[in-house]
Amino acid sequence: MHCPFCRHEETKVTDSRLAGEGMQIRRRRECLSCGERFTTFETAELVMPLVVKSDKRRVPFDEAKLRSGMEKALEKRPVAREAVEEAMWRIGRRLRSMGEREVESRVLGELVMEELHHLDEVAYVRFASVYRSFQDVDAFRQEIEHIRPQRRRRAQPRPALAAARRVEAPKERK
Repeated sequence: MHCPFCRHEETKVTDSRLAGEGMQIRRRRECLSCGERFTTFETAELVMPLVVKSDKRRVPFDEAKLRSGMEKALEKRPVAREAVEEAMWRIGRRLRSMGEREVESRVLGELVMEELHHLDEVAYVRFASVYRSFQDVDAFRQEIEHIRPQRRRRAQPRPALAAARRVEAPKERK
């Protein structure tokens, strides 16, 4: 790396440590020519695919737009910021793991709806109403009916867990 003070090509790393919650490396460097010290931060460059809109335009993936849409759906809902950040991270990971240079906006919308469904059902319906362009109350009703069976399945305890939770009453002694 070139020295920012004298532009000399050779510097040496004097210290390295994790920064930014482990997502960056902070390095202290010293110029071998002028002796000045400076700090650099190194982060992984994770290339996100282009988003292909419904009109076939290709736009760069915009994390801020994704966050804004999710936060709008989650407005005034009891969901922790950490949970939203984890959902954003999972969406990004899934997009990168597809290994595609382009992804249709429809696919991105479905990933967001899946994450919102796990975070908060009200936020899910809010997002779905805009994303799927609900035209009337019946469209809302159909979406709610669609998620109700999934909620019932999640609410039913698994047989093994139900058995483990049962507490037997103490037997009477004679």
